[in-house]
Amino acid sequence: MAENSGKSIFQHPVWVVVFALTAAIAWGWAFPLIKLGFSAFEITADMTGSKMLFAGIRFAVAGLIVLLVARSNGRSFKTSRLIDWRFIIAFALMNTALHYFFFYIGMSHSAGSRAAILNSLSTFLVVLLACACFKSDKLTYSKILGCVVGFCGILTLNLGGAESGQFTWLGDGMIILNAICGAISNLMTRGLSRRVDVFVGTGYSLLIGGLLLLVAGLVFGGTLPNVNLFGLLCLLLLIAISAIGFALYNKLLSCNPVGKVAIYNSLIPIVGAVTSCLCLGETFHYKYIIAGGLAASGIYIINKGKYS
Repeated sequence: MAENSGKSIFQHPVWVVVFALTAAIAWGWAFPLIKLGFSAFEITADMTGSKMLFAGIRFAVAGLIVLLVARSNGRSFKTSRLIDWRFIIAFALMNTALHYFFFYIGMSHSAGSRAAILNSLSTFLVVLLACACFKSDKLTYSKILGCVVGFCGILTLNLGGAESGQFTWLGDGMIILNAICGAISNLMTRGLSRRVDVFVGTGYSLLIGGLLLLVAGLVFGGTLPNVNLFGLLCLLLLIAISAIGFALYNKLLSCNPVGKVAIYNSLIPIVGAVTSCLCLGETFHYKYIIAGGLAASGIYIINKGKYS
């Protein structure tokens, strides 16, 4: 991208806000779109192979698009060392294949609004893991307080009776595993940027991870039972969300302090919960307001002041 006063556009304060908001809002919309896609293609909760096929097509095509754009912009594809390819494949496995295997299973067994809030667990895990793995990341009082507030928000999801939603292993359990994979892959982005151009690495991750999901879906007999225009529209929108969201977010992480970028992720559970209720007709429980507010507050507390 063009340079401005010696700085990349991805380091310019205004564009950091624009790009980070774009990625966060796009990812928030992914929650209802996945559920709508399942419904349109008539993929039911027990059709694991079909869910993997649906996810595989989405990420493989998104990865191909990112790589084509990177090639057209003259990005370097130089990655010759075997150890670099091992890291890229490990990143693809964690960032795409396992991450979204758990995510798609969880989404088919959970309300989209609930999953959106629970998925914010990834942000708090990133903070704790970064402090454990990197000397440059110190565990401060604001980080501890933010994590406590955020975890309280997630626990709030399980208040009330069964009619307002309670923990299930196939629903919430899978979303939690997805959040763990997401947190680990966020930390791995630092290593990715040292081995290959971030846009190229993101494309490889989406393409390789998507192909792994696609093959797994076919092996388990996955199909798209009812191919129709609305289902294809949902799939195309999800492809665009993956290509744009991951390319922007990973590039921002490679150019800025993690906290400066992660603070905007506080919008994801709110956008995901609201759009799921509006688009899917899900019941909006008052505890979602409390849970989403606490999750967003926790992320804000962690990232306010000096970025880590």
